[in-house]
Parts: sequence; structure tokens; C-alpha cells
Amino acid sequence: MGSRTGVALQPLVDRLIWHLLQGNMLHADETPIAQLEPGNGKTRKAYLWAYRSNDLDSGPRIVIFDYQAGRSGRHAQNFLQNWQGHLLVDDYGGYKPLFSRTASPCIELGCWAHARRKFFDLHKANASPMAFEALQRIGALYAIETEAKHLGVEARQQLRAEKSLPALNALQEWLTQTRLQTANGGGSARALDYTLKRWKSLSRYAQTGHLPIDNNPVENTIRPIAIGKKNWLFTGSERAGQRAAAIQTLFGTAKLNNINPAAWLKETLTKLPTWPNSRIDELLPLAPEFIKSLK
Repeated sequence: MGSRTGVALQPLVDRLIWHLLQGNMLHADETPIAQLEPGNGKTRKAYLWAYRSNDLDSGPRIVIFDYQAGRSGRHAQNFLQNWQGHLLVDDYGGYKPLFSRTASPCIELGCWAHARRKFFDLHKANASPMAFEALQRIGALYAIETEAKHLGVEARQQLRAEKSLPALNALQEWLTQTRLQTANGGGSARALDYTLKRWKSLSRYAQTGHLPIDNNPVENTIRPIAIGKKNWLFTGSERAGQRAAAIQTLFGTAKLNNINPAAWLKETLTKLPTWPNSRIDELLPLAPEFIKSLK
């Protein structure tokens, strides 16, 4: 796909970013990408950052891919600017400054899939009975989410108040007691400390009906790209990476909205040259009912 097409589609990407940042909860994640260094044939590590809308509220389904030269947390800060809301991330330190800003507070949400993975790896390595019990208890939290899947926000909040909060309180108490009996320095201590240290951010979701339990929605969106890297190996330049990210944004958002990306692209490129900027929302690869609600 030529760079001219990428340039033509950029206003649509910019508009999707605007819509994404109207939400009050976002998922964020990042994956390394090899970028060719000009002149010497070697590659350096760039990063594709991903930002995803919240599936548990009524807003539009959007994923934005933001190609950047590195993994510095300032890239996330530059993208979010003065956005305020709940941000669901893993424990990567680059996001931490976002949660300590006073002018534009982001509230941290922890990812239970990451906490669970620590115990899963521990159990896989040495069949740890402690890790097994942790997995059972975390599994109970997920079972409540399965039960809540098709509920509205208020009903989900009520179910979480009745079931999730008591389960979380019992889990915290068990983790604390178990940690007191666990020697420092080993894998068991690390798994327990990871969860206890992040407890406030991990338990926030259950106080609401609209916040998600984990970061899987954005990880599932970024995974095909992470796997695809094996086929396309690297990007030729930072500009090429940015153009590719714009296309991935449009195609990824189309897929989230059950729209055929190729058919959408063909139709959009036909309309774009004469389309009025005031009606740009009508071209976005979003659910028809959302676009109707904007008119």
C-alpha cells in the first residue's frame, strides 16, 4: 500500500484517536518492532504502542496503533496528553509517571491475567500447591466475570459487590498470610509480592460495573501483529512504521466492529477525494449504530 494512501487515510486515524480519547477507560500495551537503520543494513528496536477502548461500556470499539522509536514512557504521555480516566496496563515502569501526575490524573488498573501468569508459571515449573490454590482463587474471580458477561453496568456492579469483593477480600487475606510463611528471594515470594504490591490497582475493577478485569482485549489485538513480525521481519524506516501503524489502526478497528477491512478500504478510497471533512465520521470503520448516534 503506497505512502500516498497512508497520507490520504491519516485524517481518519486522527479522528479515531479523538473518539478513543472521549472514553474514560483505556487499555494500553506495547510490542517491540525491528526498524532498519539507514545506511548500515542493521536494525534497531522501535515499538508499536497499542491503545484500546473499553468493551464493557457503550462507547465505540477502537484500537489505535502508535509507532514510536522507543519504549520510553513519554510516548504514552505524549499520546494521552491531558486525558483523564482509568488506564489498564501491565507493570512496565514507563506507565508509572502517568499515575503520579497531579494536573491530569490517570488511575491505574492492574491486570489479573498478568498476576495469574506468575502463579501459572510457578505451578508449571514445580507443581507448587500454593500456586495451585492461587490459580483456583483467581479462577473464581474469572467465573464471576463469565456470569456477568451479558449483564448491564448496574447489574454487573451489583454482582461484583455480592461475589467479587468478598472473594477478593478472602484472596488478599490468604496471600498476606501465605507471604508471611514464605521465604524471601524465591519464585513463590516474587509471585506473591507482585500481586500484593499491585493490590489496589488489581481490585479496583470490582468496585464498579464498567471496568475490566484484565488487559486481554488489547493483548488479543496486538498479538496478530506480534506473530506477524516473523513474516515481515522489520520496517524500512520510522515513516514506513508510522504508515503501517495507521493502516493497522483502521483495519484493527474495522475487525473489532465486524467490518470487512478490504471492502471498507476500497469503498473509502473511492469516496475520500470528494468527501466533506464535516462528515468524516461517516467514513470511519465503526459500528453503523454508533455513527448514526453522532448525527
